[in-house]
Amino acid sequence: MSGVLVTGATTPLGRALVRSLLDDEGTSAVLAVAAEEAWPFEPDDRLTYLRVDLTRSRGIRQLLFGPARDLGVTAVVHSAHHRRAGDRGSRVHRLNVESTRELLHLAERHPTIRRFVFRSYAAVYLVDAEEPTLIGEDHPLNLSPRATQQDRDRVEADLTVCTRMGMAPLHIVVLRCAELLAPESGSPLWDYLQSRVCLRPLGYDPMLNVISIADTVAASRLALRTESQGVFNVPGLDTLPLSAAVGAWGRVGLALPGPALGPFYRLRAALVGAEFIYSPNRFRFHYSGVLDGERARRELGYEPHHGIDWPVRTLRSAPPI
Repeated sequence: MSGVLVTGATTPLGRALVRSLLDDEGTSAVLAVAAEEAWPFEPDDRLTYLRVDLTRSRGIRQLLFGPARDLGVTAVVHSAHHRRAGDRGSRVHRLNVESTRELLHLAERHPTIRRFVFRSYAAVYLVDAEEPTLIGEDHPLNLSPRATQQDRDRVEADLTVCTRMGMAPLHIVVLRCAELLAPESGSPLWDYLQSRVCLRPLGYDPMLNVISIADTVAASRLALRTESQGVFNVPGLDTLPLSAAVGAWGRVGLALPGPALGPFYRLRAALVGAEFIYSPNRFRFHYSGVLDGERARRELGYEPHHGIDWPVRTLRSAPPI
């Protein structure tokens, strides 16, 4: 590695990735980019932090052909994404999708950038009763017109990057990561578990797989070094039923008929400003979907080692698949 540009650098994941890169003597420079003005890092001669609005094409162009070129950036790790699931509109779409398209477009013409790592999501996959529980990289994507804008944007951004593989003069890696169970990460499950009583549909207890910040950082670091290209599923260490996740979080679980959950969680969102809405998550609360990480293990050398710090250790996590 040489110079690395990290977008979304002030999120918990972004901060951890920047710190990890700076701990590596092989990193000559880190260009950390986010929308916040505050400086969130310890001083380091190799670190440059810039406030950049990625929804504006001019800002991206000035970033790449200004500081990124001057610092000799050779790789981009793009993980900036709007995190509030209920937000929608053109500005959200510009950050989620158009910024990815513009970064790719300009990186292909950049004098020093050679590698593009895109952090995608397991949520791009279709989960329902007719699909396999074990999800490989060739699993169908969620192209439902009833999906939320967040899910549609995630699929569009993922496919935008995938269509450039083999066509762009870049080494492109897409990491479809399990749900990051951490605050300020846009995780629906995180917000769901903040309730003292967590409701689930009666008669269903799907298997979940969640990933920690440490393992997501490890996968990103491996993607910066690999000679392989393409899409890689990145599972976490913890695989467990929804009811067990509720218990491990120290919450009370209650099973109710599915039709009652939608109105309840809409009311909760309206009263306390919560983000979790049941309707977009109803399929994953009925049917299991666990990432198959065999390709990442074989070609990236990735295996999850860091589990979630569950408040209540009621069980041992199942081994990753």
